[in-house]
Amino acid sequence: MTDILTIILGAGEGTRMKSDHPKVLHKVGGRPMLGHVLAACAEAGANQRHVVLGPNHDELRDYAKSVDSQITSSVQADRLGTGHAVQQARATWSDFDGYVLVLFADNPLISPDVIKDTVESLDHGADLAVVGFQTENPFGYGRILVEHGQVKAIREEKDASSAERKIKFCNSGIMGFKANCLRAVIDEIKNDNVKGEYYLTDAVELANAQGMKVHSVECPFVNVLGVNDRAQLAEAERIFQGERRAHFMKEGVTLVAPETVFFSFDTKIENDVVIEPNVVFGPGVTVEKGSHIQAFSHLEGAHVGPEGQIGPYARLRPGSKLAAKVKVGNFVETKKADIGEGSKVNHLSYIGDSKIGTGTNIGAGTITCNYDGKNKAVTEIGNNAFIGSNSALVAPVSIADGAYVASGSVITKNVEKNALAIGRARQENKENYAERIRARWEKSE
Repeated sequence: MTDILTIILGAGEGTRMKSDHPKVLHKVGGRPMLGHVLAACAEAGANQRHVVLGPNHDELRDYAKSVDSQITSSVQADRLGTGHAVQQARATWSDFDGYVLVLFADNPLISPDVIKDTVESLDHGADLAVVGFQTENPFGYGRILVEHGQVKAIREEKDASSAERKIKFCNSGIMGFKANCLRAVIDEIKNDNVKGEYYLTDAVELANAQGMKVHSVECPFVNVLGVNDRAQLAEAERIFQGERRAHFMKEGVTLVAPETVFFSFDTKIENDVVIEPNVVFGPGVTVEKGSHIQAFSHLEGAHVGPEGQIGPYARLRPGSKLAAKVKVGNFVETKKADIGEGSKVNHLSYIGDSKIGTGTNIGAGTITCNYDGKNKAVTEIGNNAFIGSNSALVAPVSIADGAYVASGSVITKNVEKNALAIGRARQENKENYAERIRARWEKSE
């Protein structure tokens, strides 16, 4: 199998984003744009991935390393064009024997299929493969000029003849090289143009001059959609969400109002799940078969077991792990909570840093007091326990199997199996005291 090196160009500042962060760290579907490209490269079989960064892009380099410590990077200190960017990665390809693919970090919708098709073109004899797309409105794009199956040149709009401007096959910027082809042409690229930059597209004519085979690969435009500003970022998000919604419905998930449901790149949902309107899935969510996610719920870093009932207006935060048939109802928030089969937290509660057994009922308004201002502590509740409404469980605390907690209690000590815990002041009724209060009000007026 041929080794594949992908060089991902991400040195641009993205000034049109008007952001303090590198452009390609802005997210689509909960994942930075660069992350989408790195993932597509990995899925397509690239065994080496390299990112070309701008100066002071430590945040970008650190993100790439967090994805995979084997990802390497280099710095393009001066933005002198795409050819110059690839030269900055010379250490990766100078002695490399395989295929070198050049991609862009601001193409978040790139498909692994585009990379695979480029590799296939090289497998079938191309020394250089140029990826293009068809469009009914080619204005502004470089046109790919093909004669008898050979790509002869990439002609920019300003340089194109009237006939060439009618061509609808346009350059995406993505290119694939056999390593020896890249080495043969990269240093021949000149910067004798208005901008004084080194354009990688010049490699096409240089390869032709050396008698090399230059072929084209066609892909859908959406896969090479570039993002340069917030409006284009929103457009990429719109397309991403549309694709995810269509995917889940095809796989047997009911979306009552698809256009109002938002997914992340790694959302996993099994069949026969029903999702009501205005539900948001942050990264790291799995929902198992037969569950029902009601309207206006937000889930992130959570696992919902089979036949779960979530919402409406529920929030599952990272570390929430719900077993089968768990009910988390309206205005309930969970965080780092392991909730056993058939247990219910029906409404108006906060359950954090907790472990709850099976068949347990958590009454309305219950709070696990897990934070003392510095440290987090754990609340443990056993099987078939009952926590009365408006109770505060001050962690660390344990409530054993079958125990009851009286409504309105503040629990600071462990509760034994099958015990009833009452942690509130004794009620005292003062006869006619309400009349005295009203009398004071009248006097003050």
